[in-house]
Amino acid sequence: MSSQDVENRTWVSGTPRLWVRHPAGCRQCPGCHHPIIERLIADVVGDLKVEDDTVFITGVGCSTRAFTVMDFDGISTAHGRAPDVGTAIKRTLHGRPVVITIQGDGDCIAIGAGSLLAAVGRAERITVFMANNGNFGTTGGQMAPTTLTGQVTTTTPQGRNDSTGFPMHVPELLATLKGCAYSARGSVHTPANYQRTKKLMKTAVQKQLDDVGFSFVEILSACPPDWRITPVESLRWIEEQMIPEFPLGEFKNVECIN
Repeated sequence: MSSQDVENRTWVSGTPRLWVRHPAGCRQCPGCHHPIIERLIADVVGDLKVEDDTVFITGVGCSTRAFTVMDFDGISTAHGRAPDVGTAIKRTLHGRPVVITIQGDGDCIAIGAGSLLAAVGRAERITVFMANNGNFGTTGGQMAPTTLTGQVTTTTPQGRNDSTGFPMHVPELLATLKGCAYSARGSVHTPANYQRTKKLMKTAVQKQLDDVGFSFVEILSACPPDWRITPVESLRWIEEQMIPEFPLGEFKNVECIN
């Protein structure tokens, strides 16, 4: 690398001021994108300066211990029930706290589908971030609602086919519901997408601050061990396999839901 190349490089992200090093060290598998998504949440909360009023909620799965690395209040809930707990906190404290959940696709749209859709239907002023790695990562890589057609998992050893259904497009689905104020999908597999996804996540939280309605961002996330490929190969998998099925961008962005 030439000296000119070094001078032209741009610093993408430093350590967020609200990021706390976990006492156990590494909590995720090599190449996992959950820690990157967690860093983005810490960055967004810090940029908006709402850490004193934020409650961060995790579901069950790879995100379960995420609240331990955030320097603001957090809680871990039952499988799929993060939107329910977030609703209770928001209403009990009369709307003051900024409620953010981080959930895997299995937690959010499989066992938690009822909780998610009910919260959107009520236009709850909470923000849900869903990491989509196309399988149940924590429990060994079983098929999830977001598993791609043809994708091999422990429960679809020959690849997902018509008999097991089709991948669910969650942001597009939620965008059709009146209670949803903001719905988007991003990725963190490249520096440019990392920056774009941060903007999506920041906009989602701002919708909550502005008391508009429910907000949601799906983030495509690598799972090298359960995909049975290397971390570098997983980046290509996201680019070549996931993004054609799950296009990136905003699907709904409104200033009023009435």
